[in-house]
Amino acid sequence: MELGSPESFTRLGTLGVEEEFYIVDDAGRPTSGIDDLVYGDEPPEPLAGRLDHELFQFTIETQTPLIEHPEDAPEAVRSIREALVAHADNHGYQIAGAGLHPAAKWRELDHAQKPRYRAQLDRIQYPQHRNTTAGLHVHVGVDDADKATWIANELRWFLPPLLALSANSPYWNGFDTGLHSARAKIFEGLPNTGMPSAFEDFEAFQRFERRMVELGSIDDRGELWYDVRPHTGHGTVEVRTPDGQSDPEAVLAFVEYVHALVMDLAERYDDGESGTDIRRELLDENKWRAMRYGHEASFLDRSCEETVDLATFVDDECDRLGVSGLRELFDRESGAERQRRIHEKEGLDGLCTSVLL
Repeated sequence: MELGSPESFTRLGTLGVEEEFYIVDDAGRPTSGIDDLVYGDEPPEPLAGRLDHELFQFTIETQTPLIEHPEDAPEAVRSIREALVAHADNHGYQIAGAGLHPAAKWRELDHAQKPRYRAQLDRIQYPQHRNTTAGLHVHVGVDDADKATWIANELRWFLPPLLALSANSPYWNGFDTGLHSARAKIFEGLPNTGMPSAFEDFEAFQRFERRMVELGSIDDRGELWYDVRPHTGHGTVEVRTPDGQSDPEAVLAFVEYVHALVMDLAERYDDGESGTDIRRELLDENKWRAMRYGHEASFLDRSCEETVDLATFVDDECDRLGVSGLRELFDRESGAERQRRIHEKEGLDGLCTSVLL
């Protein structure tokens, strides 16, 4: 049984970015491609050893190398994406990015045969069978296990606005769900997802992680799919909230913000700041608002006595942390709005080509 260790948490401020994408054909429609792209010939650098797949045969995941300095993130993210697009093109495929592929119908798509996924399908059944989701995961290194746990606790309030900004999945199975991030709601159908409870310290989190494995609730620690978690293998705090994106600039805005936020919280922890105590149910309400309304969402503030709209949140956070990407992202059309506009003008065919990398 592979379980992490507090000794994994040794470095503060490093970055890693994982992105999930869709393998599609010339028309931008889902197609099974992992046999060629993952199990075929060795992918080119920098993809070698950093390319895997997800549950379906049309889903694929990339990981950047360890990013030592945040200013190196743009080159790392772009080079991985460019290599993936070239690798796919060499095999007759294209790559699409979104929280859900708008034309994917899960009943018509094949699942991957990896034993891990076959075990999940057998255990979880319907919620996993329909899980055509794709997300963005940002890892930030933390140099102490208790600090990482405290930061993960504190990050929870900030995650719904992040989801609202990333919302890029209004369509599922070819129809408009009425949500801005249907991916988030569909993914919450799985066990061990959504907004986690707060943990007193790393020992409490590790005790929970160990119990879930030992009692057969999960096969490995990677199946704790919460929106944020201390990653006990990498020694990071992992934010798993955003929808998948076709635009690398959106990804880089989220990476910039998550890194700055984790570094700010690390400093607060070192200064002895006490954590906030917000009921999980109220955090869930904020997440629902993000899923439903996207850029138009407002949220219960940290006192849970008033609300704050997304525009105010973005301005306050950009000013407080000295970042700019979130403001640029908010000032333009959201992914969900863009998808609906293109679908109205060009139909599903135009929408499918619009989410290509």
